[in-house]
Amino acid sequence: MTTFLSLTLIALLLSILAGLVRIFRGPEPAERMLAAQLFGTAAVAILLVLSQLMAMPALLDVAMVFALLAAITLVAFVVLASRGVR
Repeated sequence: MTTFLSLTLIALLLSILAGLVRIFRGPEPAERMLAAQLFGTAAVAILLVLSQLMAMPALLDVAMVFALLAAITLVAFVVLASRGVR
């Protein structure tokens, strides 16, 4: 089971790397924001996997805080984009 979870962590880290490439190459602010949302989602998933691997239930609370911050960030971006602020 730990091998599967370790491989899952590697896949999540690779997805973060792909998002980092999109942030640097993305011509539109919306594409960069989607890559930032990918970071938030992958960070939550990594924390959930690490919580299982290391048997630390406190990481579940940290993952929940990250998920809430990612949602708030997306709402702030949508509000600013609708006002035309870049």
